[in-house]
Amino acid sequence: FYKRGRTERVTDSGFSLTPNQAKATQGTILFFEVLPDQGGERVDRFVSAHSGGLSRSRVKTLIEEGCLSCGPKTVTEPAELVKAGQHYVLHIPPAAPAVPEGEHVPFDVFYEDDDLIVLNKPAGLVVHPAPGNETGTLVNGLIAHCGSSLKGIGGERRPGIVHRLDKDTSGLMVAAKTEKAHLALSEDFAARRIDRAYLAFCWGCPNPAEGDYEGDIGRDKRGRKRMAIVTHNGKWALTHYRTLKAFAMGAALVTCKLATGRTHQIRVHFSAHGHPLIGDPVYLRRVPAAAKGLTPDARAAALDFPRQALHATRLGFKHPRTGETLSFEAPMPEDMQQLGQALAAQE
Repeated sequence: FYKRGRTERVTDSGFSLTPNQAKATQGTILFFEVLPDQGGERVDRFVSAHSGGLSRSRVKTLIEEGCLSCGPKTVTEPAELVKAGQHYVLHIPPAAPAVPEGEHVPFDVFYEDDDLIVLNKPAGLVVHPAPGNETGTLVNGLIAHCGSSLKGIGGERRPGIVHRLDKDTSGLMVAAKTEKAHLALSEDFAARRIDRAYLAFCWGCPNPAEGDYEGDIGRDKRGRKRMAIVTHNGKWALTHYRTLKAFAMGAALVTCKLATGRTHQIRVHFSAHGHPLIGDPVYLRRVPAAAKGLTPDARAAALDFPRQALHATRLGFKHPRTGETLSFEAPMPEDMQQLGQALAAQE
């Protein structure tokens, strides 16, 4: 059933599949066996070499999306080494439309010219199309707002996008409307020349009240959707924070400035230091001990908050064409304001 250097398209529904495999049966499933002389190779390189045409970058993306398994285990680290005798199953989802279409998606525009657009992304809005969210994204809204000229700027699937916010994080974003602006803004983000500040509510009160959280961030081996502080195969990350208000000892409002821009950076750093963000569905695993420091009403408001309480409140950069320094601030959204009022009511 497994063939070296060859691929198999599976349509036999009677074959035993894990839940992740089952959802991919509408696409293509490839099977691989690691032969005795193939052990010790990176799994992304091994799968690419024996896939019959998949590039290594494509395989890496599929692995990071949780599409590769070894027995009951989902493989999420492309650098993992294969061992002789192991069997891998790669699930390739059905092809999605190459170019997103314009759709009406509401967002507030803070600034716009011929080169770029600055907007306030509401919580709950996915930035760009991806498996499970092919429509109704910010990209679809940008195409409808800016016109078809936006298509293809910086890539067909993510036109105009130079950075992103998590689905349930609200706040300011900038998108490019020309290739020149896309290149310049992308370089500024990579060189950390962008001024970004966030507001967040966290459990407990950071000690000291102002400081830095630092640590390499990489994929959490315990779950592909999580990131973690890691000692190997991570990327250096630095978050500057300052406590704006402490609510007894149960919670705090903090401002954060990013020195780097890693996936889930603020959420990972605060969770790793014992102060997960209120409402975080990924990094808040249990009711925190700090909840005991709040009144029943304040505790209920915090425990029932439906998303990570994180908002990108400030965004500053140099205009890619004029060189003018632009800076924007978006006030805390209504749901976070109400959370702050509930926490302050106990004082």
